[in-house]
Parts: sequence; C-alpha cells; structure tokens
Amino acid sequence: MDLNKILKDMENCPCGRVHTFDTKVVEIGSGITAKTGKILADAGFPKNILLVADDNTWAAADGILPALLSEGFHVKKLIYENMMYARVEQVVEVEGLAEDVDGIISVGTGSLNDICRVASFRKKKMFCIFATAPSMDGFASDTAPIIENNFKSSWQAAQPAVIIADTKILAAAPVELKSSGFGDMVAKYIGLADWKISTLLTGEYYCEKIANLTKTATDRIMALADRVTENSEEAAGAIMESLVMTGLAMKLAGCSRPASGAEHVVSHYLECYKVIRGIWPEFHGKKVGVATVLLNRAYRNIADRVESVNAVPDATDWDEVYSKYDAVLHDDIKKLNTPTITDKVDPAFLQEKWPEIRAIIRDTLPTDEVLTEKMTVAGAAVTPEEVHVPSQLLEDALHFHPYMRYRMLLTRLMPMLNMDIMDYLN
Repeated sequence: MDLNKILKDMENCPCGRVHTFDTKVVEIGSGITAKTGKILADAGFPKNILLVADDNTWAAADGILPALLSEGFHVKKLIYENMMYARVEQVVEVEGLAEDVDGIISVGTGSLNDICRVASFRKKKMFCIFATAPSMDGFASDTAPIIENNFKSSWQAAQPAVIIADTKILAAAPVELKSSGFGDMVAKYIGLADWKISTLLTGEYYCEKIANLTKTATDRIMALADRVTENSEEAAGAIMESLVMTGLAMKLAGCSRPASGAEHVVSHYLECYKVIRGIWPEFHGKKVGVATVLLNRAYRNIADRVESVNAVPDATDWDEVYSKYDAVLHDDIKKLNTPTITDKVDPAFLQEKWPEIRAIIRDTLPTDEVLTEKMTVAGAAVTPEEVHVPSQLLEDALHFHPYMRYRMLLTRLMPMLNMDIMDYLN
C-alpha cells in the first residue's frame, strides 16, 4: 500500500485541516510471514519486543517467531487461550509485561489488537499488527473499544507503525471471520450518512476527501462480495487493503466518523447487554453487519415514505432510557447525555433541512435489495436470529442505543421526528 501517495493526495485539503497518520509501513503479500523480521527491521522497529497472541492466532501465524529471531529480535510472549473480549484488565496486564520492552506486536485481529494498541499508547511503545484474518476495520485505527465495568467505550490508542498481513494466512482464515470483515465494511454506508446528516444539522466537522476514501474502499468490498468465502489470496488481500484504508481514514479525520455510525452503536448496546450476563456476543463485524442491514432498510424507507416532518423539541423519556440499561451503566449514560446531543438541533431547522436529509440517505445508502443480496453472497449474517438477538432485545437496542454516545445519529432524532424506527423495518 502506497502510504506516501495517500498523504500526498490529502495535501491542501479543501476542508482546511492538515491530514496525517502514524503508520509507516503496510505490507500485504503472499508468504511474507517469513519476512516479518526483515520488514520490521527495515522499518526501524525496536529489537526488544512483547508479542501478544492467543492460541488460535499463534497457530495461524506459524513461522513468525523464527522470522523474528533470525533478525535479532528478543521476544517476550504473552499467549492467551482465547481472546474474546478487550477488557481494561487485559490492557493493564499487557502494560505490566511491556515495562521492559520497546515495542509490542499483536498477532491476530480484533480484541487482541485493541488491548495492545491501548497499552502501546499508554506506555509509549512502538506498535505493530500482524493480521491473521480480514475480520474487522480497526487495523489502522488510533482508537480502541475497551470494556470497563461492563461498558464498552472508545479509548485513545496507538496507531500501528507497521501492519503486516500474509495473504496465505488471510485466505485460510475461517469463513465466518472473513464474512464478519465484510459486515464491518458495509457498515460504512450508514456511518457516512450519519456523518453527513450531523454536519448538516450541527456543523460537525466533515471532510469530503476522507469520506471518499471510505466510500471507495467500501465500494471495492461490495464488488468482491461473491469472493469473500473463497480461499482466494487475491480477494483476501483486497479486502485487507480496504479494511486498513478505513482505519487510516479515521486517523486522517481524527475521529471514528468515517467508519461507524448508528450500526456500531447498536452493536455496542447488544454487546454490553450480553457481556454483563456472561453471554458470548458474537463477532463484532457479524453483529455490525446485521445492524447495518436493519438500519439501511429503515433509513431508506424513511427517506422514501416521509416527505415532510413536523419536528418538535426532544421529548426523550429519560426514566424509560435508564430502565433499558443495567444499573451499573447509568452513570456512564448520564455523563454522555449531560448535555444531550439534540440540544444542538433546533426543531424548525431540522424541519427545514428534512428534504436534504432524505437526499443524503438516498445518495449514500444502497437499496435494501442490493445490500441484502451482497451480504448473503458474502456469507454474512443478515437477521437478528443469526446473532442470537431476541425480538425484545432488538427493539430495545434500536430504540435506545443512541444514548450510549454523544454523537448525532439519525436514530437519535427519532423523538424529535415523532417516529418509531420499528415502523420502518418493513
């Protein structure tokens, strides 16, 4: 991946900001596990390192240790049995082991990357990701979703200096993980729509160039839908590049807006609910993909059916909101809604801008038929049942997820629009 070209194209951006990122090297290629040590050495990565993996990713990355040792790296290892959640306790564990090293390598994806990127940031250690599956969009991100006191929130983290992905390993990853990556990518359509709507209503920062980076990467993934489940190095490599690109877009924007919207917050709501109860919440991208299908359908139906609105001041029933969150989460919800984001929206202005909101939805989102077809071909989950979400939990998630973030989403405007999102799912 030509990182210099990406930065060059972002120079003198019309948005007025100077865009940059910390990632120096992205190597995606066939059989490059054996070159890992040399890639890192050439990138100036420190030789005294902590390697973090779990049993599954360690087995997938067979050959990485000799590749590192042959280039003179001194490797301390932390191998988890099976990393399912990124918790603050594991961040602290990695931090403790990283005291006497100069760099951290995360072997794997998702939660493993997240705990390592936060520990790297807090301990000021150089960070590298060796990816083992194209399963999520956060490889190049400088934030990480971490669970603390059963509440999942975004933490400041280190963007990896180096990202390495062997397409032989990516192609051989379980189909469910590759399909999960597809689900995480198609979510960008909702994210971009929510970002544009927020900019229109609140003046939130927006960059067309960055949005186009995300859209191009997402369109590329959509075109590869029928190859996601194949053991194809070409397809796996292309998907990995798109996933990395969205992480770079987040760093360029200085926020997660280019890569996530209401669909990610729905997923976080479901995850918090299940984690508190000790229930496996499913892979991140799998849940996000299902939420994307539902919200894409609702957003499109709203744009098609609702020609005008009679907007009113936010009539949120806060007692009802708190009743839909476990008591241990109430303090976090209160902090995120004091003040609440709709304080920035004048009802008359929302009413005036409704035609433009409809246009944003139609111009940004695929049709329900196209999205569902692509998701199905890619082997991705498309129904709540496939991620074990019963009807009442789904209804609660769709109604009350916006209160988990201080962020303008179309779903957060429902009380001002006198709408029930459940009415637009069919």
